[in-house]
Amino acid sequence: MTTITMHPATLSRRPHRDAGRSADRRRDVGVPAIAHYTLPGRAYDLWVEGRLLEALGIPDDKRTRVEIVGGEIFVSPGPLFHHVKIATQIQKAFNRSENSNPEFLWQAVQGMDFDLRHVGDGYIPDLIVMSNEEYDDPANESARNLVAEQIAMVVEITSRSTATNDRVPAADAEHRTKWNGYAHEGVPFYLLVDRAPSVARVSLFTDPYLPDGVYQTEKHWAFGETIVLPEPFRVEIPTDVWRPWQK
Repeated sequence: MTTITMHPATLSRRPHRDAGRSADRRRDVGVPAIAHYTLPGRAYDLWVEGRLLEALGIPDDKRTRVEIVGGEIFVSPGPLFHHVKIATQIQKAFNRSENSNPEFLWQAVQGMDFDLRHVGDGYIPDLIVMSNEEYDDPANESARNLVAEQIAMVVEITSRSTATNDRVPAADAEHRTKWNGYAHEGVPFYLLVDRAPSVARVSLFTDPYLPDGVYQTEKHWAFGETIVLPEPFRVEIPTDVWRPWQK
């Protein structure tokens, strides 16, 4: 039996009935619903193959996100405009660096899944930064998912319904978050844009310690300050127009 957390916006599109009445009640009050499924295979394997949404009976509308975080499945709608706008502005900062420096070595891409094969999770980062060598490698052109060895930095931008998954876990947390997963996989840089009104800041986590799945170093910028990414990127990202989500 597999535990799944579904955002209410995705429940209305579910043709299956297995989540039961408790999911319907939670949808009515606009909070995530917990459902339990028996899947036709391991959830991680289905995710890697791109068949997990189908197995859950959820139409693939190209916006619904399905991720496995800490061994649990999370289904949520695609991000809102300001969320996407921030991701695009970060991507443009990398483009500016490339245009101004012929020797710039990095590309920021959206829309790629990340297969955390060492921990059995599957994430959809808002941005992935990879080297020009990986970006131009013909072997990657048909890839459905990328793996840690191909990735220099990941970027996550919090949404109201899934912010806990992106952050450093609470001391009493029962499951790992993406912060743990990225560290376990050895991703060198994790940039977290936390749009919660009570936070409104950007954190850069570095120096992952793989055995424990933790980052040992962090640096922070409040919204309005310019992010200065360290070597090897040396990219400046203005945040003066970034806003928290609406309360």
